[in-house]
Amino acid sequence: MRTINHWLASPWRRSATAALAGALPVLAFPAPSLWWLAYVALVPWILVARSAPTARRAAYDGWCGGFGFLLAVHHWLLPSLHVFIFLIAALLGLLWAPWGVLVRRLLGGEPSAGRGAAALLVLPSAWLAVELVRSWQGLGGPWGMLGASQWQVAPALRLASVGGVWLLSFLVVAVNVAMAVLFAVRAARLPALVSLLATAATASAAWVWAPRPDVDGRVRIAVVQPGVVAGQDSGDRRFDREERLTRRLAGRGVDLVVWGESSVGFDLDDRPDLARRLAALSRATGADLLVNVDARRADRPGIYKSSVLVGPHGPTGDRYDKMRLVPFGEYIPARSLFGWATSVGRAAGEDRQRGTGQTVMNVGHGLRVGPLICFETAFPDMSRHLAEDGADVLLGQSSTSSFQRSWAPEQHASLAALRAAETGRPMVHATLTGVSAVYGPDGRRLGPWLGTGASTARVYDVPLAHGVTPYVRHGDWPVPGALLVLAVLGAAEGVRAVRPRRGGRAPLAPPARTVHGSPARPWR
Repeated sequence: MRTINHWLASPWRRSATAALAGALPVLAFPAPSLWWLAYVALVPWILVARSAPTARRAAYDGWCGGFGFLLAVHHWLLPSLHVFIFLIAALLGLLWAPWGVLVRRLLGGEPSAGRGAAALLVLPSAWLAVELVRSWQGLGGPWGMLGASQWQVAPALRLASVGGVWLLSFLVVAVNVAMAVLFAVRAARLPALVSLLATAATASAAWVWAPRPDVDGRVRIAVVQPGVVAGQDSGDRRFDREERLTRRLAGRGVDLVVWGESSVGFDLDDRPDLARRLAALSRATGADLLVNVDARRADRPGIYKSSVLVGPHGPTGDRYDKMRLVPFGEYIPARSLFGWATSVGRAAGEDRQRGTGQTVMNVGHGLRVGPLICFETAFPDMSRHLAEDGADVLLGQSSTSSFQRSWAPEQHASLAALRAAETGRPMVHATLTGVSAVYGPDGRRLGPWLGTGASTARVYDVPLAHGVTPYVRHGDWPVPGALLVLAVLGAAEGVRAVRPRRGGRAPLAPPARTVHGSPARPWR
């Protein structure tokens, strides 16, 4: 311990250690998918912030850890944003500065059992508040929420149906805090042990109590993944390949065919020849096609990304325009200020236009689907609203072709498992170049992933369920619960700060008087 304290005595070494500690949880996400690591990955960061000599230094520790976490989770953006990713991580990392202060406030020094017990509730709540702020679309969205690392753990998926990914994040942080207390805070080990037992009991109770999706039907959905198509005329050549792959589905009894994001690079009103070819594919397969058009619209100004349903007679009129755009990738926030990003990376040269509302489409065969585009699958509220509006199946159309050799495709595909478990609706994640995946209404994977090397069309037998999960019914209830905890803490701190000003302690004895009868001045 003395060696560690000596190492952390240097501000630069301490900052580097905090940044590395903050980056550690990325190993719990795909592609490594060491999900179990999430339950101890925050412990080093907590121990660093706990040992801070001052509150200001603890804030730096929180900031540096947040910088390391965001940089690690989004490292695959480096080829696109270059130096800008470091600026974004530094700015958003500030959100963890108050968290670092709270770690020191509750666990620093020799905390009492009461402070240790409070930390087990306050610190996960503060983490949830950070995830709430950074999940705003303008700040990049909720990519890399800590609870999302548990996408392949069956008990965690059951908990997601109760409180969404928010509940998972809260419990993962609570376990980390308990582990840190068990390791470093002797006086509070009993509350920490009780907290671990309570977490285990909560997970077990959710397993027993939370309603399981009752399968009441099945549909056959085909995913068409063309693979990488680059170079000149890539839009036409990609369409040709998707057309060939789709024709192989004829006679296989599919109910819906799904293409990935930007699978059609031309507005269908401007290219009626493509609309006719898609209609012919619908007739050949006996199913509607859900394609994704990334083009300048003929009927209004600007470029849109849109899910477009095509039937045997052409486009049906069902269309969803993407609402939540990727910062810098599809638009540049405050372009007059940050427009220079286009000169250092592959930032959007022209802002895409936003849609105005979500859409549930009737694709025939009694099947209603709710489309999401690209990183909209990271937003739990969007899939929840689609389930409320009557969607039988959630559909994510995506493309991560710019990040083929990174962890991004696997990370993106894993999000659909959480959305399925939260809503009790199966989810199809269809991409251009992988990873494509399909999940049942309990969040478990159906069939194999289509990896980044695959160019194929695959049919999935998808079970349907129509119950209402507690998460769909009650929404993001862990978030207001966490904010209430922080509000109570703030009120208690305010009372503690005001109380001494109202008189402080009573004097132990009357003040001494001088020979002139006036009270003697105390020593300063």
